[in-house]
Amino acid sequence: MNFGTPLVVEYAAKPYVALRRQVVMPIGKEATETMDRLIREIETQGVQGTGAAIFKYNIVKMPELEMEFGIEIQFAQATTGELLSGILPAGRYAELTFVGPYSYLTNVNGALIDWSRQRGLEFDKHSDADGDHFVSRVEFYPNGPQDEPDADKLKSIVAIKLKD
Repeated sequence: MNFGTPLVVEYAAKPYVALRRQVVMPIGKEATETMDRLIREIETQGVQGTGAAIFKYNIVKMPELEMEFGIEIQFAQATTGELLSGILPAGRYAELTFVGPYSYLTNVNGALIDWSRQRGLEFDKHSDADGDHFVSRVEFYPNGPQDEPDADKLKSIVAIKLKD
């Protein structure tokens, strides 16, 4: 397990396609099933994924989450049915890279949140009765179990947009 050093990074806007789900932690089974469905949907609709798989946390009220399970694409494009087309907004993000099993990602998120708070960084979010609504809170997965069978070599990047 290897935690990187948290950073503040400037991101360009990133188009993506995704399926939105209401889930309860832990999300492993739901994530796997939704990603399988996503692959079928993008193949059916002729969408070309060009980047990392992404998990976007829209609303967080632990253990309940509204999430989008997706993949980066080169250009925004129209979709049909439950397949959504979106754009992760450009801006400053707090970011932490992690190499290791997905089971540690809750700890990785916590470490990034703690690091950001210690530095007085504010996330681009608002709180409501149904939870914390994030403008862009994302986990990027440059490789996955289909690419890398050794869980200790799985790479994840946690990024949360900061207020401008």
